[in-house]
Amino acid sequence: MENIEEKELTVDTFACTSCGADLKYKPGTQHLTCEYCAAENEIPQIEGDIEELDFHEFLAKKSEAEETITESFVKCENCGASSTMEPNITSALCPYCSTPLIVENAHDEKIIQPKSLLPFKLDKNAAKSEFKKWIKKLWFAPNNLKKAALNFDQFKGIYIPYWTFDTDTRTKYVGQRGEHYYVTESYTTTEDGKSVSKTRQVQKTRWYSASGNVQKFFDDILTVASKSLPQKYIYKLEPWDLENLVPFDKSYLSGFLTEKYQVELGEGFEIAKGIADPEIRSMVRRDIGGDEQRIISMNTSYNDITFKHLLLPVFVSAYKFKDKLYQFLVNGRTGEIQGQRPYSWIKITLTVVAALAVIGVAAYFIYRLNGQN
Repeated sequence: MENIEEKELTVDTFACTSCGADLKYKPGTQHLTCEYCAAENEIPQIEGDIEELDFHEFLAKKSEAEETITESFVKCENCGASSTMEPNITSALCPYCSTPLIVENAHDEKIIQPKSLLPFKLDKNAAKSEFKKWIKKLWFAPNNLKKAALNFDQFKGIYIPYWTFDTDTRTKYVGQRGEHYYVTESYTTTEDGKSVSKTRQVQKTRWYSASGNVQKFFDDILTVASKSLPQKYIYKLEPWDLENLVPFDKSYLSGFLTEKYQVELGEGFEIAKGIADPEIRSMVRRDIGGDEQRIISMNTSYNDITFKHLLLPVFVSAYKFKDKLYQFLVNGRTGEIQGQRPYSWIKITLTVVAALAVIGVAAYFIYRLNGQN
């Protein structure tokens, strides 16, 4: 078998062309910015389309053909997330669960190089502003939450790994089509103390056998390759403007953290099938027609599967309240906020007591007014 050369890139810091200091990516631009002399260093743009890779071919040959990058990762012993660290850091907390990281355990590791990414469009200050607005809107939030949430030392910009899949699906199904009809039914009721006979229309359903085929091409089914974030909220950060993906360039990673993917390619496609399933079922029901539908069996084939490995920008904040972890996420492109939140039962109780007091006072005055009349 022919040996294919493995390309390896080392992600490191970039030096300013003016003063030599480390550079960081400036969100919403194509520049690396120097914090010391304010010089802007252009990121060379890579020409060409973002390649869709063949799913089955990659799985068969990935040990030979995959391009890798080498990153220094530190694994959280609490939540299991592996993320990069900013340079020259001697202590840090996990960006996902706020557990202290053992920095000495950081190690270099090869991972599959992403083919593309969406650069951060919002900077940290813009994301903070959106986050503060969201916090202020929370009803019955503990006072501690607002204090902790505004501790932006734990507010990190992280590139989250994703898989995205294209596939042409063909589904054979067997089911039943239900068609409504109505019959007249007699019944007896009591009106003004008398028994009265009446009629009413009652809906019935006739069921007929149904079978057929439906076809659907799915473009860019996104599956998150992280297990460190609550699935309920990470998917609610969508939609992403994937039409603005750029070819992978390590320059965009400067100044941000990057998480190592925890979901392998094959597992990612199984998740994608689960995401596609409701739409396929909806198509089957439309194809069956009638007033009601029953799906007895479905057999779906997935053809011409291609994929991309990409990074998407998310700001993450983690907060512990009474030993329970709450995570908040901000879409680094749109500012969309999703997250978990605790409730202050003291505030809820006081509100209920106050409401009951108001009702009691109102009832008292109504009673007094009625007594005077």
